[in-house]
Amino acid sequence: MVSLKEENLVYGIKISSIGPGRISGSDLIHEPNNTDLAMKLHYLKCVYFFSGEAVQELTIMHIRKTMFLWLNDEYITCGRFRKSESGRPYLKCNDCGIRFVEANCDKTVEEWLLMEDHSLHNQLVYHQPIGPELIFSPPVYIQVTRFKCGGISLGLSWAHILGDGFSFSDWINRWGLLIGGLKPNALPKFINSEEGSKIPAPIIGKELLSLKRVDPVDDLWVTPNNCKMETFSFHVSPTQMSNLKSKVSGDKHKFRSFESLCAIIWKCIAIVREGFEPKLVTICKKDPYTKGGVLSNSQIISAVRADFPVMDANLDQLVTLLVNQAIDERNVIEATVKTDNGLSDFILYGSNLTFVDLEETDLYGLKIYGKKPDFVYFTIQGVGDEGTVLVLPGKNDPGKDVEVETGRFVTLILPQDVMLKLKFELKNEFSIA
Repeated sequence: MVSLKEENLVYGIKISSIGPGRISGSDLIHEPNNTDLAMKLHYLKCVYFFSGEAVQELTIMHIRKTMFLWLNDEYITCGRFRKSESGRPYLKCNDCGIRFVEANCDKTVEEWLLMEDHSLHNQLVYHQPIGPELIFSPPVYIQVTRFKCGGISLGLSWAHILGDGFSFSDWINRWGLLIGGLKPNALPKFINSEEGSKIPAPIIGKELLSLKRVDPVDDLWVTPNNCKMETFSFHVSPTQMSNLKSKVSGDKHKFRSFESLCAIIWKCIAIVREGFEPKLVTICKKDPYTKGGVLSNSQIISAVRADFPVMDANLDQLVTLLVNQAIDERNVIEATVKTDNGLSDFILYGSNLTFVDLEETDLYGLKIYGKKPDFVYFTIQGVGDEGTVLVLPGKNDPGKDVEVETGRFVTLILPQDVMLKLKFELKNEFSIA
């Protein structure tokens, strides 16, 4: 249990805004595509931790100065949402800026991370959903928290309608280049639904499996859960990952880490749900055809259905299903949202049990003066009742080369009653804790 003292670890909060250093233009708008609109009730939250050694020369003034320059090219993320006459949301690029938050903490970065209570990271990310007054709601918040050791955390809240986790990572990494005195090679751009991805042709009459329509939210872009959700994270070392892969197939090189971990967690959830096992799951992963420097929701979204009892299946069988039977649903999502011109509201994460492959995100690519973060925490806000599993790159070791295998970091967002039993099952059967 978190003590009262731990609940107030962060203090001295100051809020301001940072926008482009120059006027971006007049009457500029960005129109989210249909897939973007399908994601509007979700938010990405990420915290980067840097040691005092890495940021000893970094001042708030320098952070603000480089962000002014950075946002000259990233001006679309500084806009505010409006609604057209039809009610479809669009982004007015009016240079209102991202919300910039400063805070302090009396612990060191090392002390904070040793607490191993990832729920505390919420104190390091200033977050407000979009609405109820759209014209005053920034889609991006950045919180800089100073620790007593001189280190900092950089906490970001990102409206998913702007782009997926891969777009987000590329976006913030471009700021890191400016901190180091470099300039990104490619300017960012948004894409519409007709470019950037190899989306298969629609299948007439195909049922949409990965997206769930929810009650209208009007201008407050958040939807409530029907049960209390809990978040739990754990690190899987390279040695543990190798052993887990062997348990899945007997050949640790046969399957990727992502599918192996998904099969294990899927089976364990099926066991603890006692007769209500999830047979339909959603998979989100990187689209290999999406180019860098693009802000978009272009991840591949697929659905997989098991026609056998998951709790009794062997892991090899589940992984084979995840690899070979995933049905790309992006065309159906586009068509469904387009049908009513983007006026309906949906959730993706947690509409089914959802597995998100973020192994290829360059989470540790944000460098300050050439130094990588000691640790990066990443989660999703707005997950539905079926829950979501995030598989991310493992914790960085600043003393080792970037090519060294670091294992995986897994975050589970599930109903509280499921999570309690799942922790026991993972520890008892697979020594995961």
